[in-house]
Amino acid sequence: MSKSPATRKSRFADAPVLTSRRTVLFGLGAAGLLAGAGCSRTIDMEALELPAMGLDTTATGSIRPQISVDKQVTGPELMYASFSDEGYTLPEIPFAKVDPKFRRQIVVDPTGEAPGTIVVRLEEKYLYLVQPGGDAIRYGVGIGRDGFRWSGRANIQYGKKWPTWTPPAEMIARKPELEKWRGGQPGGLENPLGARALYIFQDGRDTGYRVHGSPEWWTIGQAMSSGCVRMINQDVIDLFNRVHGKTPVVVG
Repeated sequence: MSKSPATRKSRFADAPVLTSRRTVLFGLGAAGLLAGAGCSRTIDMEALELPAMGLDTTATGSIRPQISVDKQVTGPELMYASFSDEGYTLPEIPFAKVDPKFRRQIVVDPTGEAPGTIVVRLEEKYLYLVQPGGDAIRYGVGIGRDGFRWSGRANIQYGKKWPTWTPPAEMIARKPELEKWRGGQPGGLENPLGARALYIFQDGRDTGYRVHGSPEWWTIGQAMSSGCVRMINQDVIDLFNRVHGKTPVVVG
């Protein structure tokens, strides 16, 4: 005998609502990112009509939860929007022109390093920030061209916002037009170090290499820098905000 509509409704009223990873990340992240970053885009959260949900992130036995939620890892239209930072207005990144694999995302950690470690895989052109629980935040990067790469284990000694860039003497010799910046180019939207720089030290000494932002977003995924690891400005700001104190870094 068929059940009435009311009876059928009561069977499923308490059933869990399943949703996609993208919906989870976007729904939980959109408001926090826009409010914190002052993005030029706006969004009507009521219009999203997302279902109420609860996420159980407790592992059962050897099974690791496969959904990671991070309020700064959402849709690319939010992560790469224009916003104001320290008196500068970062332009919006035309993310459709960036290979999707090089956009910020959460992945299962492939490195095996301790949580909090930065791992740069030169051949892949990815930077991983290892997270607790077996995940990593992955960013696309640009790397040094042949003959200009550095690799090894070291530490991020400190970071700077909108840093001054001082070209080394050998670079000025190759490019005499940089002579005007021998004393340092002030931070700004055209500065090659971008919005943030993380300074790599090994055995207490400055290696001269940096993880830094770049206004040249189109170079991400390519090997054309003078050895440093370059990132989209929006991504390096995100990474900078997650790194606290001396941080292990592995480049190779």
